[in-house]
Amino acid sequence: MVEESENMGLKEKILAEMTSNYTNALDKNFELAKKFIRITSEGFVEVLVKDKITGKEQILLYLIGKIYAKEARLSVTEEVENSELMRELGIPLGSLLPWLKSLKEENKIKPVRKGKLVNHVASINLIEKILTDIEKKLIKKEAKNE
Repeated sequence: MVEESENMGLKEKILAEMTSNYTNALDKNFELAKKFIRITSEGFVEVLVKDKITGKEQILLYLIGKIYAKEARLSVTEEVENSELMRELGIPLGSLLPWLKSLKEENKIKPVRKGKLVNHVASINLIEKILTDIEKKLIKKEAKNE
């Protein structure tokens, strides 16, 4: 009996202090995310700093924005097809595919198979790191230009 009660204490401690919540990650990083992205009423994402970051970073911001769009119920899914990335970011397929491959290999995005198509989703546990890395890069760039 004592052991069971000790385990319950541990269970509560784990739930309170070690679990991560999808919505919490989005809420925690909301202020930072809104510096870089906007979401249209149709659920598409506008990357505000496209001209200041790499193509891979544009893809990551778009995918993060799509998670916010789904959470706001402006999109039915956080998954993004190649065609949407090409259209919304203006990235040609020849550039897009190597960048996606690299992001998958770096475990920054996850592929989601849809029949013959492969959609892409940002890793929720990396949202904060991705956003802070981009912010640091942009701050450094601005300081260099002054």
